Amino acid sequence: MALNYIWIAFFLIAFVVGVFQLIFTGDMGIFTEMMDATFGAAKNGFEISLGLTGVLSLWLGFMKIGERGGVVDALARAGAPVFSRLFPDIPKGHPATGSIFMNIAANMLNLDNAATPLGLKAMQQLQEINPKKDMASNPMIMFIVLNASGLTLIPVTIMVYRAQMGAANPADVFVPLMIATSAATLAGALFVCLKQRINLLDKVLIGFFGSIIALIAFVVWCVQTFPQEQVSLYSSLIANLLLFSIIISFIVAGLLKKINVYDAFIEGAKEGFKTAVMIIPYLIAMLVGIALFRASGAMGFLTDGLATAVSACGLPTNWVDAFPTALMKPLSGSGARGMMLDAMQTYGADSFTGRLASIFQGSTDTTFYLIAVYFGAIHIKNTRYTIGASLLADLAGVITAIVVCNLFFG
Repeated sequence: MALNYIWIAFFLIAFVVGVFQLIFTGDMGIFTEMMDATFGAAKNGFEISLGLTGVLSLWLGFMKIGERGGVVDALARAGAPVFSRLFPDIPKGHPATGSIFMNIAANMLNLDNAATPLGLKAMQQLQEINPKKDMASNPMIMFIVLNASGLTLIPVTIMVYRAQMGAANPADVFVPLMIATSAATLAGALFVCLKQRINLLDKVLIGFFGSIIALIAFVVWCVQTFPQEQVSLYSSLIANLLLFSIIISFIVAGLLKKINVYDAFIEGAKEGFKTAVMIIPYLIAMLVGIALFRASGAMGFLTDGLATAVSACGLPTNWVDAFPTALMKPLSGSGARGMMLDAMQTYGADSFTGRLASIFQGSTDTTFYLIAVYFGAIHIKNTRYTIGASLLADLAGVITAIVVCNLFFG
């Protein structure tokens, strides 16, 4: 429903701004430009979707091998000691624990098709032990916030879109994105731990949170110590080496499980092809709305106004052009994807704005969508502080994204 209103707003605001431009500036060609932008965006949306089929089929093929090879199960088992402490109200041995682990692991591997059903199953199981059926329980809130923070080990879709938009090295945002999404997860989880009075002095949690902070600090130190050229070189090397190592690990896991690796790849590739075709109407709809919004001058008014306000505060403004992606992400995943693609189309995939928009898109998840779907499925009315905690995680991810993008690409 929110996406419906957002899409309508693009058209109405574009029309009002277009009329304003016609009356007060005498721009006789404004509506011609807007209609040209509409048809151009529709064509561009189709071409992007069509070009996605190959790369998306490739990645989802490898993902299917990893899924069948038990990589998701392995991640769930590895995370068990940490998650048992983050969810102390869940009885030991309860099936909700397994569903939560599997959902988080699937999200980390960017397996959306597996993550959402597992997430809904986890919420239903958590509702069984919820003493107040219309109010979000502590484990539910922690679960939603961890999902909203968008922690992802392999940002497949971001790299796919960057490849399609002509990025010289689609994986160059991998390390900055990992830092940003880790910061979002860290902020959200710590806030919920404090609210729920979870023992942060537990040695397992200290090791978990401490390792995330140490990793972020180490990467920042490396960026500040070495020349920009070396940072970009090593970041690219690490990202591509890690990604290729993950692919090999999926294949090895499949072999150890004695599955037909080739058939698994083909099945996943077919899903990738179907996914690319299915998103064509959604992508065209959103890109047309955003193109109208930009062609009318409304996007310029928004970013110029924000840049003026930020500049007046003495802060850098190089992040402003990418900010609409961050603003849209909590509301709509497809809307934010459209904003990201528009930024890369307008400024270039390898521009600072294009890269920052990509990091914004991958550093958090669609907060309000998750809350609506997961809580709606079990009829929760009182969400308590879920929205506030999730938006805090989003804010941490956005701020970190700006900082690390400046460190790596500024």
